[in-house]
Amino acid sequence: MVSELALFQVAAVAALVGMALGWRGVMTRYAGFYDLPTAWNQIFWGIVIGGLFGSFSDRFLFSPYYTAIIEGKTNNLALSNLVVLVLGLSIGIHLMLRRDRVRKSGSQPTSGWALGLAIGGMTSMYLMFRFMQLSEFSVFATMNIILLAIALPRTEALICCYHGYRMLHGERWKVVIRSFLWRTGLITTVYYAFFQPFAWVVLLPFLLIAERHSQDWVWAAVPKQARRRLRRIWADKKREEE
Repeated sequence: MVSELALFQVAAVAALVGMALGWRGVMTRYAGFYDLPTAWNQIFWGIVIGGLFGSFSDRFLFSPYYTAIIEGKTNNLALSNLVVLVLGLSIGIHLMLRRDRVRKSGSQPTSGWALGLAIGGMTSMYLMFRFMQLSEFSVFATMNIILLAIALPRTEALICCYHGYRMLHGERWKVVIRSFLWRTGLITTVYYAFFQPFAWVVLLPFLLIAERHSQDWVWAAVPKQARRRLRRIWADKKREEE
């Protein structure tokens, strides 16, 4: 039997790979034209917050859910735990994106992407560890682990990026409620996918739709002067390719 330490190491590496893949595409496309130091600062805080959320959600959400499904015992399965933890996380993210360092540079969307990427990575690490610990090796198990590593960090990044984007448009607690609802749907879908991998079919379309709009959200965090330079760079690159 594989030791828990080895399983945790595999889960940690897979989570880091998922975070690295989540950084590519959106954040790399605008590299050098947004507040990168603040984004890296949010990565650090995302790891801290995500570690706490992953630990508490594993204890108070996933473990009671798993026990209820396997053993039929629903004593510790409480909706209030889900509301408190997920709403608390959404409020915490909102407060992180309200920091002076973030607001002065108008980098809420990019900071949100970095913050969400780290939170999603840490959450996926706990879930992958549990999945490998409690499941037997199979094609479906492997698919679940891959999807947890890749999709969960990116989905959380999209939620936080949109949260920051709406904050640029003056929304406050309304966007917290939106994030809470989307994050609740994300967590419940991922938990259900633990037993029914086809639940990912419900989540992936929303992920693809949000991905199409993420460029606009991140673009809003690029300063106007930098936008003109970036457009010229893209135009020159396009001409060179032709």
